[in-house]
Amino acid sequence: MTATATNPASTKPNRNTVRATQRRELLILLGFLAVIWAVTTALSPRFLTPANLKDILIQAAPLGFVVIGQMIVIIVRGLDLSVASIMATVAVLSTSQIDSTPVIFIVGLLLGAFIGAINGYLVAYRKVTPFLATLATMIVLQGVRFAYTKGAPGGTLPDTFRWLATGDIFGVPVALIALAIVGFGMHWLLERTVFGRRLKLYGDSPDAAYMTGAPTRLLVVMAFVISGVLAAIAGLFLVGYVGIVDNWTGRGYELDSIAAAVIGGAALSGGKGSVPGVLLAALILVSLFNIVVILGLSIELQLVIKGTLIILAAAVYMKRSQS
Repeated sequence: MTATATNPASTKPNRNTVRATQRRELLILLGFLAVIWAVTTALSPRFLTPANLKDILIQAAPLGFVVIGQMIVIIVRGLDLSVASIMATVAVLSTSQIDSTPVIFIVGLLLGAFIGAINGYLVAYRKVTPFLATLATMIVLQGVRFAYTKGAPGGTLPDTFRWLATGDIFGVPVALIALAIVGFGMHWLLERTVFGRRLKLYGDSPDAAYMTGAPTRLLVVMAFVISGVLAAIAGLFLVGYVGIVDNWTGRGYELDSIAAAVIGGAALSGGKGSVPGVLLAALILVSLFNIVVILGLSIELQLVIKGTLIILAAAVYMKRSQS
């Protein structure tokens, strides 16, 4: 039996095709964002004011962190329903007895990584489906929070902590700078490193990844750890923006992040995802929610928008699968 060598050059058209598809999807998302911004500005000039645009960018940062992590998990054929619960749990536990901003962030990141590792262990080593594993984690964390706080909001926020979430440097929101750093880092990790290539290979074919010698179970664990860490960062930035530590911090972010990930180009079947795409999709979602407020529409309309976007995300995924 003769082994057939694969010509590395033969993979270039596939990579070029993927990149061309990602660029096309980015242009479509940019066009959609431009249209809704233009229409809203025509209806209400207040929308395009510097103050409102800054507010949109600050609000988009927490969702941006979460959707990057959600995308990483989706790339390895997973799903993380616990992100919102991680956000709230990290916010509650890390701010309850600590007054130092650096320590709050360190404790928060460690908590997020620990919870993510539990999710990854359940999925990779115990063979629990990602849906059930992260759903169980979400419920357990809710119980932990309410047992710890007795159901009451609490926690202290140092002034420097609030500044990190709402302040700016030369007019650029600190939250946006932090998101840009994380976004560039994760984009580099996915596109330029062996780890990133292995993540995508695993999403395309776990067996193929295993045959190349990739530590497949560790890849899955690390994907969930990344999601947990980014959810923790998002939770800390969100409570800094809101100014209140609440047991329901981040509520709804699990569905928002899944919708943004799929609309932004991630494939629920795994193996595909783009950091610029999911961040742009997150900005679109936050812009739509802001439009509801700017135009004085019923706040319940946000729920209608979320539901519609989830249906749209499902439709986009089905169309990609068929093509």
